[in-house]
Formats: sequence, C-alpha cells, structure tokens
Amino acid sequence: MTYLDQEYREIITKAVCGKGRRFVEATHSVSASHKPSSILGCWVINHLYHAKKKSKDTVEVNGSYDINIWYSYNDNTKTEVVTERITYCDNIKLSVKDDHCINDDYDVVAKVLQQPNCLECKITNQGNKIVVEIEREFLVQIIGDTKISVKVNPDGFHHQDDDDDWDFDVSNDELDEINPDFLDEKEKD
Repeated sequence: MTYLDQEYREIITKAVCGKGRRFVEATHSVSASHKPSSILGCWVINHLYHAKKKSKDTVEVNGSYDINIWYSYNDNTKTEVVTERITYCDNIKLSVKDDHCINDDYDVVAKVLQQPNCLECKITNQGNKIVVEIEREFLVQIIGDTKISVKVNPDGFHHQDDDDDWDFDVSNDELDEINPDFLDEKEKD
C-alpha cells in the first residue's frame, strides 16, 4: 500500500467543520401603561442565548432580552419605564461545511458579533404602542472530529537546544543604518 509506504499517519482531532453568520434586524411592539408624549431612552439588556445544531447545514440560536423604554406622558410632565421580555429564534445557515467529519457528535459554539441593540424607538399612532427596531448578529461554528494525514519523518525529530544555530550577528549594512544622534533629536522635540 503506497499510503503506508510513504510513511503517513492518520490523526483524529477536533476541528471546525462548519461555520455561518447572520445579521438580523427585528421590529417589536411594546405597550406602555400611558399614552407616550416622547421617548427619553431605550436600552436592551439581559441578553441570554443558546445554540444547537438543527439540521445538516443549519444552527438554531434561541435567545431572549429585555427592552427597557423610558418615556414621558401627560404632556411631558411625568415619566415611566416600561420593560418587555422578547424571545427569538434565529436559524443560521452554515456557509462553510466540511463533509469529512467522522461522526455526528458535534459541539456548537455561538459568538455574538453584535449584541442586541436599539436602532430606533418611536411612538405609533395606535394609542399606547411603541415600536422598537433591534439589531443583532451571530457567528456560529460546528466543531467535530475529523481525520488528518501527516507525513512522518523516518529520521525522527531532532531538536537541538543550541543558541549557536541562531544568527544574531549584526551586518555592516545594519550598523551603517543606525543614527548615533537619535537621542539628541528626541530631546529637541
């Protein structure tokens, strides 16, 4: 067998077998206790998420976050904060896939590239409703077992811990490039 004659070995290791990325803009409608006069601020906090492999080429990210809206009412004489818990499910298609993974025992890693963030918050003409536009972005990776081939050196690995092998000598050209007055120039600035 030429494979073994060439002295190759197969190594099983963990590697990224797939990855994908998705940017999402979502719109949410939040009900306030009073008819808002103006929006004073909007924050997205308490973001939680979990990713799992859904199909051969899709990862599902389920998550939630709180939208806090500070608004004025009663002709801008009073203020209040309304909080609403939002849940979401993002399906992220894998743009890179390696079909050479050995088994179906995958680890899924999800990284937030853009935390949920308020793009716009505005009052609607429908009573106490406030519309909030949110952005978020994820990068997902599938990590699985794969096999790599490595050529083996028949002579083995020879390591010399000898600093004499390193070339630390300074050439004449490098010495000529050194400006001996560089300290004096710095002091003048």
